[in-house]
Amino acid sequence: MQDAWRQMQVCNACRYCESYCAVFPAMAMRRSFSEGDLTHLANLCHGCKGCYHACQYAPPHPFEINIPATFAQIRQESYAAHAWPAPMGRLFERNGTIVSLAAALIVTLVLLATVALKDPAVLYTAQTGQGAFFRIIPLWLINLLAGATFGYAILAMTMGGIRYWRGTAGGAGPVPRAAAVDATVDILTLRNLGGGGHGCNDLDDSFAMHRRWLHQAMFYGFLLCFAATCTGAIYHHVFGWHSPHAFWSLPVQLGTWGGVLLCIGTAGLIWVKVITDPVPVARQLMGGEYAMLMLLFLVGSTGLLLLALRHTGAMGMLLALHFGLVLALFVAMPYSKMVHGVYRGLALLRHARERRGPVRGGAA
Repeated sequence: MQDAWRQMQVCNACRYCESYCAVFPAMAMRRSFSEGDLTHLANLCHGCKGCYHACQYAPPHPFEINIPATFAQIRQESYAAHAWPAPMGRLFERNGTIVSLAAALIVTLVLLATVALKDPAVLYTAQTGQGAFFRIIPLWLINLLAGATFGYAILAMTMGGIRYWRGTAGGAGPVPRAAAVDATVDILTLRNLGGGGHGCNDLDDSFAMHRRWLHQAMFYGFLLCFAATCTGAIYHHVFGWHSPHAFWSLPVQLGTWGGVLLCIGTAGLIWVKVITDPVPVARQLMGGEYAMLMLLFLVGSTGLLLLALRHTGAMGMLLALHFGLVLALFVAMPYSKMVHGVYRGLALLRHARERRGPVRGGAA
């Protein structure tokens, strides 16, 4: 935090990057920076790296201003600092190995349980017609495990969001409706991933929009997959239409396009991380980011594979594999890079509120 405070003091005096993203206008509203302010600014940062390549004080200058790497470190610390329950945040902090091991363990347990409990004549035989999935994993068990893990993830992320807001914007006052609309637009369009309007500087000082497009593909792919699950639940409990549904049905179409976008977005972002300039990046955090992107990619790809092979004898094991990966994702969400969606959304909400009123205690 001390080095981040030093760098913000230099940036606040320079202000060359004021139009690059939301961070620098928010910085310019302050004369001093509390720990909560620095956490807020770090979560406003989308890592476009434009400020690093434009900065005259970036390494090898003695000032060593490297905002993208410094803020990435603070963001990661904020995930653990505000996590609920706190011991889980400390367990997952900076540790892609934990994410990978947790995912592998849950998937292995689901696969072993499926093999142990199901008759091989059912498990490895093509299952067709409505209710085919539930002949492999009973509906009550799917509802129990998925409901428990997803409910826990929502509770933990909500509690983490409340703790984050109290720690960074506890005295910020009420949020006007117009500010909430502004923040929603910023979230849905990922506008700040456009840098100063030309794109991000991932490979070098040249601008490109591919990182923004890939993030949007992953974001909207995830939302489509969630919509597919919700629609499938409505089909089942309201209309009595049991999965697997026809290919042209709404749940299958939402899930198919969601899975395609999810795979494109995550695979592309992994590629971007591989080729990116390593200097403005917190390299010690890359393991966890790779692990979560790979987990999301596997969720999307196994879902698509299950769709393609659902009428064959491979369906049983694919269903167990996909279900285990989904459960692992729910368990890891509140303590991984996935929670940045909540914290960044709250940071954008606070910034939108500040744009419409004075900053208390530190306005310039």
